[in-house]
Amino acid sequence: MQVKRVALTLFGALVLIVGLLWMAQGTGIFPYPASSFMIDQTPWILYGAGVAVVGAVLLFLARRL
Repeated sequence: MQVKRVALTLFGALVLIVGLLWMAQGTGIFPYPASSFMIDQTPWILYGAGVAVVGAVLLFLARRL
């Protein structure tokens, strides 16, 4: 059970970080790489928020195991 908890925690943290990164690129806060199609694009803020919520839920579930 401990291995599942660690794996779910790591995966949830990774998903959360990716979602926050997408949000930062969508808002223009993190414009890297400069040629990215995601920079200053509102849909990526929403996509990133959704992915971040999924990551937070995974972290919550990992803590509940």
